Amino acid sequence: MMNDTYSVAQPTRAEIDALTGPALLEFGTGWCGHCRATDAPLAAALAQHPGVAHIRVEDGPGRALGRSFRVKLWPTLIFLKDGQEVARLVRPLDCREIEQTFALIDA
Repeated sequence: MMNDTYSVAQPTRAEIDALTGPALLEFGTGWCGHCRATDAPLAAALAQHPGVAHIRVEDGPGRALGRSFRVKLWPTLIFLKDGQEVARLVRPLDCREIEQTFALIDA
């Protein structure tokens, strides 16, 4: 299920690294036009993968988690399996591309 808002409170990198199973880590902000454009295709793809944890965090200068993943543009979607990055998409708009990337972590 898609989270509606970007969380200001962020998990630590150690908490992300300790995750088990498939997860999507999404970096962005609520006011970002690119992020809003990704909402619909991402929601459609997430609906097909209810077992994937969706962690949506607000990013910006000085935010340690985004810097630890070297996020430069929003939205950045990082697909994780057992806390390890498997793939990432930057500014995706195509539901099919997102869905294909989900298949890498949620078989």
